[in-house]
Amino acid sequence: MSHTSDPDGRATEVRKQAWGVGVAVGTYGLGFGALAVANGFSLWQTVALSALVFTGASQFALVGVVGAGGAAVTGAAAALALGSRNAFYGLRMAPLLRVKGLKRLGAAQLTIDESTAVAIAQPTPTLSRLGFWTTGIAVFVCWNVATVAGAFAVDQVSDPQVIGLDAAVGAAFLALLWPQLTTPKARAVAGGAALLALMLTPLITPGLPVLAAAAVAVTAAWPEPRIHHATGREREVGDE
Repeated sequence: MSHTSDPDGRATEVRKQAWGVGVAVGTYGLGFGALAVANGFSLWQTVALSALVFTGASQFALVGVVGAGGAAVTGAAAALALGSRNAFYGLRMAPLLRVKGLKRLGAAQLTIDESTAVAIAQPTPTLSRLGFWTTGIAVFVCWNVATVAGAFAVDQVSDPQVIGLDAAVGAAFLALLWPQLTTPKARAVAGGAALLALMLTPLITPGLPVLAAAAVAVTAAWPEPRIHHATGREREVGDE
């Protein structure tokens, strides 16, 4: 009689799911690598952004702002605003992962939308940890390999605008955003933020409309203060 460490195949399914997500999301790295080089970033700057920043929406925002003529500081601020959501993911994942020392740095780097989503979808803490690490590693590897491929390919093109990459930042960013718009509130917030950015674009410095749109999202997501309403029994006890 044989014994296996995964008798019901759950761990195998989690790994398949994680690598499926990694390959699907990593493909967008091709677009980022190409767009970054098309917007004036060097090959090595592009590769470093994917390896060190490693949060797709923030990377596209930075490239888009700088490519549109905005200051690097403004682009970095837009990227930071969009990447701040990962800090909230970290608060959610820390009690589950329970990592210490240098491993915490690795966990922080891999705390992204996809690794968090796969982790919290699992039925047990063990499978959640497996989902987090496998998805994070899969996305990191696929995203960075694709970034190198995309950046190198466009680096060989004399004029990237000829193949339309100068207008592709918005399309790629929308492709990342669209799967997240699953509720009426999310769609309303996204629509309001986009409308505000569109109205401000001809009026203020490139990059600032992105920050204004991010402010709309942050305001909409800000938790409402909890108001404690005493029950009838609590009022009776308080009056005694």
